[in-house]
Amino acid sequence: MPTIHLTSFIAAPTDIVFDLNRNISLHKISMEQFKEEAVSGTTSGLINKEDTVTWKGKHLFKTRFFTSKIIEMKPFETFTDKMIKGDFKFFEHQHFFKPVDNGTIVIDIINYETPYGWIGDLVNKFYLNSYLEKLINHRNVVIKQYAETDKWRALLSNRR
Repeated sequence: MPTIHLTSFIAAPTDIVFDLNRNISLHKISMEQFKEEAVSGTTSGLINKEDTVTWKGKHLFKTRFFTSKIIEMKPFETFTDKMIKGDFKFFEHQHFFKPVDNGTIVIDIINYETPYGWIGDLVNKFYLNSYLEKLINHRNVVIKQYAETDKWRALLSNRR
């Protein structure tokens, strides 16, 4: 099963970074190029433990639907979302947040499995793994842009 492990640094408090990672609107902003939108479940605000969200977006030349559920959450430390319906055989994304003196270390660990046997393995090796890495890296850049400026206030207006 392929695993993607990414580490990012964001010069912002851990609580803000954690909440931006759970923010449905910011996810949509970060995935604009794929026209992703939340179409059922939690479709706005912050996603919480036991919540589900179904995303509709255009990936790999096709409109796709992906439903995930938050299966674990420890506020400001970690949360895990797991696919409950979609094109993968298995997909789980663990998010970790480590406070440091000048900001937050964000660790993303994604485990996934594609269908189609050895053909799926080839697609993983030559395309899908790097595609998913680029998606998560781009998302983290957008989160960083919001967290390190006052832009976060528009999305987390009930804070501070």
